Amino acid sequence: MVNKGKGKGGKNRRRGKHENYSQKRELLLREEDQEYAQITKMLGNGRVEASCFDGEKRIAHIRGKLRKKVWMQLGDIILVALREFQDHQCDVVHKYNSDEARTLVSMGELPEGAKINQTGTFDMDEDEDANFEFGAESADEEEAELDIDDI
Repeated sequence: MVNKGKGKGGKNRRRGKHENYSQKRELLLREEDQEYAQITKMLGNGRVEASCFDGEKRIAHIRGKLRKKVWMQLGDIILVALREFQDHQCDVVHKYNSDEARTLVSMGELPEGAKINQTGTFDMDEDEDANFEFGAESADEEEAELDIDDI
């Protein structure tokens, strides 16, 4: 039996090769009906939750061209194509590596507060403190309100 040229091997042949890793690729900028976003949650089934830099949270669908070829992680900067008929959904068009994302920030395309390759979202600042308020101001006021003898 002769193998009739069905390819050059299976998926293990492609593993471990970084064909596009060392090549410098052209920086893809935002066009009309596209927006920059950051991945906030991996949903599965080729979908991610993305916080777009216009302030909206959208469910982004990874296109078939990128699926299983370009791996997405939490905190990655992506370019999404907005849908005219569904405002809360979009399609992932391109994934930026960390160097490209830093270039976008320096060009002014992304806001200065964008966290590159971090799991946090772009709208949280590190110096913000969480303020908690509880019912009673001090322990003396709480004792005055609750007396064991009254029970």
